[in-house]
Amino acid sequence: MDFAFKEEQRQLADAVRRWIGRDYGVEARRATIASDGGTSDAAWATMAELGLTALPLPAAHGGFDGDAVDMFVVMQELGRGLVVEPYFATMLGARCLALGMAGQDAPAAGALLERVAGGALKLACAFGERQSRHDMRDVATRAAPDGDGWVLTGTKTVVLHGAGAGVLLVSARTRGAQRDEDGITLFALPAGAPGVRTVAYRMLDGQRAADVALDGVRVDAAGVVGRVHAGWPVLDAALDHGAGMLCAEAVGAMDALFAATLDYLKTRQQFGVPIGKFQALQHRMADMYIHLEQARSMALLAAMRLADPAIEPAARRGAVSAAKYRVGQAARFVGQQAVQLHGGIGVTDELPAAHWFKRLSTIELILGDADHHMARFMAQPGFAAEAA
Repeated sequence: MDFAFKEEQRQLADAVRRWIGRDYGVEARRATIASDGGTSDAAWATMAELGLTALPLPAAHGGFDGDAVDMFVVMQELGRGLVVEPYFATMLGARCLALGMAGQDAPAAGALLERVAGGALKLACAFGERQSRHDMRDVATRAAPDGDGWVLTGTKTVVLHGAGAGVLLVSARTRGAQRDEDGITLFALPAGAPGVRTVAYRMLDGQRAADVALDGVRVDAAGVVGRVHAGWPVLDAALDHGAGMLCAEAVGAMDALFAATLDYLKTRQQFGVPIGKFQALQHRMADMYIHLEQARSMALLAAMRLADPAIEPAARRGAVSAAKYRVGQAARFVGQQAVQLHGGIGVTDELPAAHWFKRLSTIELILGDADHHMARFMAQPGFAAEAA
């Protein structure tokens, strides 16, 4: 198996890294987080100019047909740069739209994808609910038929960048019990539609999220993503792609945090020598490096599995859950060790290391923590037999 990136992928990574180094420094990021919206229109426009918003979208709708490995390259650089723009949320929503369109005539979804590709539209995914935790099958939000459309009622929580999106992707139950896979339908609705109430807040890592209340929100039939009652396979596949993107972002953040910690150990002096000379600290750095490289390998393997169009759902789930579990473990270890090695300043807002640590802690909780993905991995067909 070839783990080497293509020349085009390396060039894209270099372009993203140059932009971040030039225009997205610590002070610029701090100003963006403190702004009213928590994001930068100028940064988003640059990302669109670089082709990032079009990268994973279908060519038929203005995209470049990029795969999960291409997204790995981009997300790794965004993790290094601690970029707070709603790229992950928008690409996850776009993946839902693209998967829902497969084999169907869906001009409304196609039009949304074209706007996303050009950078004119940001998406947010309203899938989680207060009681669901990491189980996105647990959907209490209801969609009742109303003429040629639907009326949605319920509340979605921790919607990443929900207040800044133009369109919300919403999961709702159209039939069945609350935790049934059958009976979930996905909808695309304008964020400013009558009956949509949004309460925004800042998360631990500085990025924005929102709770979204749906009070009798009417959606036309064209707003259905995929087929009615059959949204779970689309949602399940899209969430796996999202988890793969988060793994790549975490690897980038760990890479940068490791480098910053190593540099600190080379420059911080105690007893007249750099503290990196102390053998106990060298052992800690060696352990951090092992965790980082194992996480990188698992994240890249998951991306390659996701890029395979012929992969079976069970194999996809297994690869993604194994990666999310390993990356979550590594993120916790690398983050905690970096804070310890930096001493008291490791948790201060002035030091970039603290922001990488906070972002890694947040990523571990998005789309399932390590415990959730370990249980999910063990639940895949064949695990019990192979373990025996």
